Amino acid sequence: MPTETTLTVSEIFYSIQGESRYAGYPCLFIRLSGCNLRCSYCDARYTYEEPGQEMTVAAILSEVQKTPEVLVEVTGGEPLLQDGIYPLLDELLAAGRTVLLETNGSLDISRVPHEVVRIMDLKCPDSNMQQRMELSNLKHLRPNDEIKFVLSSRHDYDWAREMIHSHTLTKAAHLSCSPVTTSLPPADLAQWLQDDRLPCRLQLQLHTILWPGQYRGV
Repeated sequence: MPTETTLTVSEIFYSIQGESRYAGYPCLFIRLSGCNLRCSYCDARYTYEEPGQEMTVAAILSEVQKTPEVLVEVTGGEPLLQDGIYPLLDELLAAGRTVLLETNGSLDISRVPHEVVRIMDLKCPDSNMQQRMELSNLKHLRPNDEIKFVLSSRHDYDWAREMIHSHTLTKAAHLSCSPVTTSLPPADLAQWLQDDRLPCRLQLQLHTILWPGQYRGV
C-alpha cells in the first residue's frame, strides 16, 4: 500500500513559513534527508551529513494530523531524491492540505502533482551548482509555482536578471530573490531591484529574523 512506503526523514516540525509568498503563515515542515548538491551557502548540511529516521508515509501522516488545517511543506535536502515522496504528496493532497514542495531545481519536477505548489531554485553562479540545473523544468512550471534565486553577489544578481529576461520567467511563475546576508547586504539587493524595476520579490528568511542563530526546527 502507498502508506507503507518508507522515506528517510531529517526532521518534522511546526513553525512559521519563512520564505515564499506564503511567508508568515503557520506551517508544518517535513524535511527529508539527503541532497545531490553542495551549495556554497547551504544552511542545512545536517540533512546529508547526519543519518535520518526511516518513517512510513502512514507514520508521517500521523504526525501531520497533529497540526490540522495549516500549510504543509515538504523540503530537504532534496526531497525529490526519494521516490516515496510521490505517495506522500498524494496522501497529503487527499487529506485536503495545501502542500508546498521546495526543490533545488536539479531534478525533474514533471511527476509532482499539479495541485502541489512547487518552489524551485535556479542556482546562481556563486552557489557553484549553476551547471547542475535542469532547465527543462521551466516548461513544467505553472503560474502558481515559484522560482527562487539565492544571491551572493552582484554577479549573481546580473545572472538572475538575465535569466528572468531571456527565459521570460515572469510568465512562468512567481519570482523571488533572496540574499545570502553574510555576503550580500539586503539593502544592496533592494536598491538593484528598484533601479532595474525587476518584477521579483525581495525575500528575507523570516525564520532567521524571528529565531537568530537557530537552524533546526524553525
